[in-house]
Amino acid sequence: MHKTAESSWNNCLSFIKDNIQPQAYKTWFEPIKPLKLSENALSIQVPSKFFYEWLEEHYIKLLKIALTKELGETARLVYVIKMENTYGNKKPFTESIPSNQQENFQSQQVDAPLNSLNGQLKNPFVIPGIRNLNIESQLNPNYNFQNFLEGDSNRLARSAGIAVANKPGGTSFNPLLIFGNVGLGKTHLAHAIGVKIKEKFPDKTVLYISAEKFTQQYIESVKKNTRNDFIHFYQIIDILIIDDVQFLSGKSGTQDVFFHIFNHLHQNGKQVIITSDKAPVDMQDIEQRLLSRFKWGLSAELQQPNYETRFSILKNKLYRDGVVIDDDIVDYIAKNIKSNIRELEGAIISLIAQSSFNKLEVTIELAKEIVDKFVKNTKREVSIDYIQKVVSEYFQMDVETLQSKTRKRHIVQARQLAMYFAKKFTKASLASIGSQIGKRDHATVLHACKTVDNLSFTDKQFRKYVEDLNKKLTL
Repeated sequence: MHKTAESSWNNCLSFIKDNIQPQAYKTWFEPIKPLKLSENALSIQVPSKFFYEWLEEHYIKLLKIALTKELGETARLVYVIKMENTYGNKKPFTESIPSNQQENFQSQQVDAPLNSLNGQLKNPFVIPGIRNLNIESQLNPNYNFQNFLEGDSNRLARSAGIAVANKPGGTSFNPLLIFGNVGLGKTHLAHAIGVKIKEKFPDKTVLYISAEKFTQQYIESVKKNTRNDFIHFYQIIDILIIDDVQFLSGKSGTQDVFFHIFNHLHQNGKQVIITSDKAPVDMQDIEQRLLSRFKWGLSAELQQPNYETRFSILKNKLYRDGVVIDDDIVDYIAKNIKSNIRELEGAIISLIAQSSFNKLEVTIELAKEIVDKFVKNTKREVSIDYIQKVVSEYFQMDVETLQSKTRKRHIVQARQLAMYFAKKFTKASLASIGSQIGKRDHATVLHACKTVDNLSFTDKQFRKYVEDLNKKLTL
């Protein structure tokens, strides 16, 4: 028999009716009208935004079960809200918002060892004095796999994340280290793994924490002489997600305690997920024994998304916010903001805000205006070749002369300045800078940087060179 929106919704209602109070059914489910059914997405009309928010908060689990029963695993729910038209038109307009299909996570009670001094284990997340050990996962349900779109730039990391979520602690991806530049979705992916694990294994204790907060808690435990309690607490976690692990750099006490926690979890088949803005090989001031453990499992990189992925991300964002914008405007934003996804979403949010608050029509001109603000604020990458070109022009010589073996004083100074600015403005290693500027070694580059620093203090003319070149390179 062919399913319609009406028949599917009626079947869902008969299931819902059996599972809730008559009064609640009358208030929250009778006013709903089924509109259409397409590709397993059932659109229902609700009277207001508040109505939609209440359903999402209180009845999402029930709706999900009813829909899955009726339409299968791939079933989706879309709310259509009739809004008043404030633009002077008499007709009301509608807004379509997809269901999050994700309920908020509840705190869990877990068994914990009670061999501390006062017979009570302290949860560093809870204010002292609370008896029960309730562990809040600290996960954001909005960061899930549904809105983490796959592309060439993130395929490995995303697939590894799904494998870990389906079998936490049971894959060879332990620990899973996700690394990449800012704004590429490391935190989103880490949360998505945690959310999926909570969905599949509600009994497992998942905990998300930033490295910064972990450090603060550790310092607090040392002050209060509860270091053992702190370690015990983290050792009872099933899935530990540590965000921005590079912040542990130089903090030897915190690294030491994390080492013991990590070992315990790993040996007991618990899952550890780590995010960082650097690959393990580039992490500074992290103990070798920790680094070797980070390399133990899988290191997956998130790269800059290509045009297709950026376009899909924007379309998905608009769909989730219930906003319709012409494809050529979406195309313009996707082509011009390339560096990171956070800026991409920020631009589309700014566009929607400008349009709705100032009652402006969304045009390509408005999009250009907003993109300009984002792109101008993005720092231009300065390459070593560009630095050599600027320095050579400033001293009125060609690049070959700058790179030559000559020991003439003014050429040596120009070369030292090029090395100094290459270290300042690029992320290249000293060896890489030396090989590109006249095939020198890293010691020469180091000497050049020290010389420039010293001469800047003692030589007025040289200081002017440094200031002028700095201006030219930061324009």
